[in-house]
Amino acid sequence: MNIEYRDGLLFTEITVHFNKQKKVISNIVIDTGASHSLISQDEVDEIGIQVDMDDEIITSYGIGGKEHAFSKKIEGIQVGDFILKDVYIDFTSFKYHNINGLLGLDILTEGEFNIDLKAFKLLRS
Repeated sequence: MNIEYRDGLLFTEITVHFNKQKKVISNIVIDTGASHSLISQDEVDEIGIQVDMDDEIITSYGIGGKEHAFSKKIEGIQVGDFILKDVYIDFTSFKYHNINGLLGLDILTEGEFNIDLKAFKLLRS
């Protein structure tokens, strides 16, 4: 799967599966420094992903400071041809322009992905 090197970051796209619907989300940063993936809630509103009373509210800390998110079980998250099914993903109000989420080590390691920085491709072992 192709990745794009832009503004000093690596970008890809993912597909979120929820309530028998799919949503392709572009401008996802491949972040090997993030322990878990994080997606902009604004990008998934149209397929019904919203915070509710059953969702766990989490706080994470990173280089950008403190972030609050909610964790929700979704039917799947797809990167290329790899689909991780029945997974909890964190959603938040993303405050970064032109970034709709982070693809973290939780999905990258589960999918056994390798990043080819010469060809700018995200490959599976």
